[in-house]
Amino acid sequence: MKAYVHEYGKLLIKDMPEPVAEKGEVVVAIRAAGLNRRDLYIPNRRGNEVGALILGSDGAGIIASVGEGVTNVKEGDAVIINPSLRWFKESVAPPKEFDILGMPDNGTFAEKIVIDAHQVEKKPSFLTWEEAGVLGLAGLTGYRALVTRGQIKAGETVFIPGAGSGVATYLIQFAKNLGATVIVSSRSKEKLAAAKKLGADVAVDTNADWEKELANYTIDLVIESVGRATFHRSLKVLKPGGRIVVFGATTEDTITFDLREFFYGQYTLLGSTMGSREEFRNMTKHVETHQIHPVIDEFFPLERAQEAFHKLEVNKQFGKIGLSF
Repeated sequence: MKAYVHEYGKLLIKDMPEPVAEKGEVVVAIRAAGLNRRDLYIPNRRGNEVGALILGSDGAGIIASVGEGVTNVKEGDAVIINPSLRWFKESVAPPKEFDILGMPDNGTFAEKIVIDAHQVEKKPSFLTWEEAGVLGLAGLTGYRALVTRGQIKAGETVFIPGAGSGVATYLIQFAKNLGATVIVSSRSKEKLAAAKKLGADVAVDTNADWEKELANYTIDLVIESVGRATFHRSLKVLKPGGRIVVFGATTEDTITFDLREFFYGQYTLLGSTMGSREEFRNMTKHVETHQIHPVIDEFFPLERAQEAFHKLEVNKQFGKIGLSF
């Protein structure tokens, strides 16, 4: 089967062995797979490591075969892959067995994948293959950050710097469905317009004076994933006693921190990563209840995977980028 792999420091399309379902496993014939920024970082993390690793965390497809003892799905079922491995119940932090699909396990950028049967869920019928294929990682990450960790409530205001990311497009829709006012930022006028069309109430330029622009808003919650470039600016517009959830850092990871300003402000800082199977199911239930359609920027055939990676790296997209099979 064809797969997009990292091997000996290089990214390439390679013929890989057909996977076989052992006890408790299923083989999924992938129809669509979503890219995430995590995929960009894996080559550097692996370096010149020996052996081919199939990249990819997100995917949706059809059950091609089932191993002994599998009862939750059958051949022919349409499923979404949950990329959060071995984290089943909602908890304050993942168990030590937790991993994300795509490293060290082989991922979804292949014609087929073998995976534990507990890691697949029935695909909502109203979603296209492309929509289902980009839902898992970003949808779960956004849901946990906003709902489980951020504890968003109807009537509150949430600020989301970086309006064009895949997670942000889910955050906007989730927050609006839950009765929140949504503020976003971006340097791109096109992304700001797209975010407002998606449901954002207020859209501000990243280069604007946020304290001035947002002076008339009481921001209860900030969902941060940009990192050093925006963290302190986000904190400045958060109300005293407000909450800030961090799930990523697309700019520099390390920041200087004024503890006195922070504790006088009575702020709450929360970290968040991915989520559990319980939260994955709650997220997909929310998607079904509100008939949410994931925002897709562009899909590429597997043969053009490198183009897809480049587009993700330059960060010009609004919504998700994916590979089709």
